[in-house]
Amino acid sequence: MKYKGPTPSDEFTKRNEVKVKHYVYILECSDGSLYVGCTNNIEKRLKEHNGSRYGAHYTKIRRPVKLKYHEIFESLKDARSREFEIKKWRREKKKNLIRYGHPNGKR
Repeated sequence: MKYKGPTPSDEFTKRNEVKVKHYVYILECSDGSLYVGCTNNIEKRLKEHNGSRYGAHYTKIRRPVKLKYHEIFESLKDARSREFEIKKWRREKKKNLIRYGHPNGKR
């Protein structure tokens, strides 16, 4: 009887088809300030911000932080572009994004 399971080349193809997601996120720090970042593992990064030495210096001194908003992207390039865009915004525009899902307030 011939083996009908996946071949090693099938497994290699499956591994390469896994899409890595990239996240842009906004954290609210204990002092009420907002932090914008980018990662490919949002759960791990939130733990780092809150409890490890790998969190950003800005958030280390403002713990605990809470995840308030995130967006998902297929490419790191798109995620970094969005992160840079949001970082340039004033606080109120970021708060609108968190509250309403868009930066221009209620619609």
